[in-house]
Amino acid sequence: MRTHHLPTLVAGVLGALALTPAAFAGQVPRDDLNPPPPDFYNCTATGERTICRASLVEVVEPVPTDIVCPQGFEVYDQGIETSEFVRRYDADGNWVKRVERERWTDSFWSNPLNGNTIPYTQRNIFTDVLGVPGDDSTITETQVGENVYTDPVTHKKVLKSVGRTVFSPDGLEAYSGQQPFIERFVFDDPSAFDALCAALAR
Repeated sequence: MRTHHLPTLVAGVLGALALTPAAFAGQVPRDDLNPPPPDFYNCTATGERTICRASLVEVVEPVPTDIVCPQGFEVYDQGIETSEFVRRYDADGNWVKRVERERWTDSFWSNPLNGNTIPYTQRNIFTDVLGVPGDDSTITETQVGENVYTDPVTHKKVLKSVGRTVFSPDGLEAYSGQQPFIERFVFDDPSAFDALCAALAR
């Protein structure tokens, strides 16, 4: 679950994949990667392994968030999302790991009924580790980061999401820190959004 929108567990994978000799960098990548990366990736062989990288910038037009305030409106989201991706494949050509670094700028939530907005900042790192190499149905995803919403009138923080979450193929495994999106979408408790809703309804 990506909110807006495994240090111990991945340590072995990180160690195994990060130590590739510099002399192998720049080799032509293999053409039988499983599964193949999307077309916007550029891949390079590093010894027997393959690393694929990509950068994307997306202007997100107003979209509903599924956050419905007690005042009777659904909150909308928009902004600019910048993402950097790194995918790693093992010596057999199977996908084993992906890291995405995501940043949102010029971003805000809005009330479509009165035009009020709440700007926010957001930075996240998503680390996906495949339990079975090449099988994306076995991904365990760890997210760390911070997402802060500030009332432009009072300059107070009306919502903050910060900490760590871990989702396995079976669902939420662990979380820590302030996690209002987990409370809302996993435990069906929307109360953490009350201050933000009140500011948008003003």
